[in-house]
Amino acid sequence: MISDDAPAALKPAAARRSYTLFILTLVFVVNYLDRQILGILLPFIQRDFHLDDAQAGLLSGTVFAVVYASLGIPLASLADRFNRRNIIAGSLAIFGFMTVLSGYAVRYWQLLFARFGTGIGEAGTGPAISSMIADLYPPQQRASALAFYAAGLNVGLLVGFFAGGWVLQHFGWRAAFVASGAPGLLLVVLLLFTIDEPARGAVDAMQDREAAPSLWTTVRYLARIPSFRWISVGCSMSAFGGYAGIFFIPKFLYLSHHMTPEAVGVALALLTGGAGALGTYLSGVFADRLSARDVRWNMYVPIMAVFFALPFAPVFYLAQNTWVSLAAALGPSLMGAAYLGPSYAMTQAMVPLRMRAQAVAILLFILNMIGLGLGPLTVGFVSDLLKPFVGNDSLRYALMTSMLTGMTAAFCYWRASRTLSNDIGRVSEIAVQ
Repeated sequence: MISDDAPAALKPAAARRSYTLFILTLVFVVNYLDRQILGILLPFIQRDFHLDDAQAGLLSGTVFAVVYASLGIPLASLADRFNRRNIIAGSLAIFGFMTVLSGYAVRYWQLLFARFGTGIGEAGTGPAISSMIADLYPPQQRASALAFYAAGLNVGLLVGFFAGGWVLQHFGWRAAFVASGAPGLLLVVLLLFTIDEPARGAVDAMQDREAAPSLWTTVRYLARIPSFRWISVGCSMSAFGGYAGIFFIPKFLYLSHHMTPEAVGVALALLTGGAGALGTYLSGVFADRLSARDVRWNMYVPIMAVFFALPFAPVFYLAQNTWVSLAAALGPSLMGAAYLGPSYAMTQAMVPLRMRAQAVAILLFILNMIGLGLGPLTVGFVSDLLKPFVGNDSLRYALMTSMLTGMTAAFCYWRASRTLSNDIGRVSEIAVQ
């Protein structure tokens, strides 16, 4: 992934750099597999524990989001100070074990506790990985590298929906939790023995001389950057519909289209895993190429993704024919995570070296508290309100709230584009107090 015009000093490390990116992406694949396996299992957990849609939304979104987003910031502060690889490995071990433990829950509160523990472990991976990738790839290749990493989200969904649907249908939801958690425990060994901690700032030709700032310093720094404020809200709005869809679209397909768990798994694996991974990665590639002329393309790419996907959404949710509905789902699936690579890259471009992990953690805190914390809960609540009037089709209409949040996200990215060049240029001028 190193271009021909990269500095000669970077080229010998190209293979090693690509291998490191691959392993870090695998961590994100397992992270998202463990986090989102609940989506395809949720209707059967609801049946066994007698949960309504609001309780399901609390389990799938709010409980996980609160701990994941809150602990991400202090763990990112450690990542800005200490060995990031070790922090990632320890976090991976925790969330792999807690996912396995989820398969043994016999009460609703026990499953809540296990998902709480999964959130604790997963909180330590994202910011540290993003910071490592920023120290592996120069700025002109960073959005592509971060988009490749972000595509691990889609691959995790592919494995979760495809393998999870198969295990669910043949062995039950408890076995699916165990099967999804075990690979993370094996990946810990590979991470510890084959990956090295990269030097901070080397690819940017920056000297790593400053101590990592405090959390309060980082918060004040980011609060003064208009582009970051708009990007963080935009990402939250994009994630609102995305997370709600991950958890409730399987149930929507079960109830409104009468599909089997295995059929739902295959369909969503191809859509969110195959098409989604392609769209997520290409968004970073296009952002890197187009932003060489104008950095604002890092925001224009997510805006274009929103408006490409928007016309397909009502067809997907309202079509009575299953094949028409699934065909329409291709548009939102392709563009659903197109905002991640450019947003991560621009967040890192706005801050000093030792603030990178904390900056991404704060972005993820806002994204997850709003998107994950409120998305599934809100859609579940709206579905419960509509159920007396439209029956099992209530999720059709509740899921359409994603159209409103998608348009809000596009507006936020546009506002961020207006100040982006200036905010990136001020990085060296803003004193860290």
